[in-house]
Amino acid sequence: QVQVVESGGGLVQPGGSLTLSCAASGFRLDYYAVGWFRQAPGKEREGVLCMESEVGSTYCGDSVKGRFTISSDRAKHTVYLQMNNLTPEDTAVYYCAADRNYLKFLRPNAAAGEVYDYWGQGTQVTVSS
Repeated sequence: QVQVVESGGGLVQPGGSLTLSCAASGFRLDYYAVGWFRQAPGKEREGVLCMESEVGSTYCGDSVKGRFTISSDRAKHTVYLQMNNLTPEDTAVYYCAADRNYLKFLRPNAAAGEVYDYWGQGTQVTVSS
């Protein structure tokens, strides 16, 4: 099945760290930009948290800048989201999306108005003591 698959979520204490993975399955990630989003209970999808273009340029939004970092191992067709100093407000389902057009991730309606080539099913991150 051609898709992106998130993993790495779980329960972490405030101040802790997690690394999420977004792996391409059934296709090569070489020509795709990847962005991370999240959706907390009862809230709209937020994003883009961080994105990486197909050539390795990265961007993180102000809400997570300095705490979240995006990186990749393109040989493994996987993009990572390193999350540090987590707070309960970071509790959400985290999604990744892949698209050949990195500009989609930088548009104002990136979270809700864009159609991406691939969306993952999400991975739950819970920050709680």
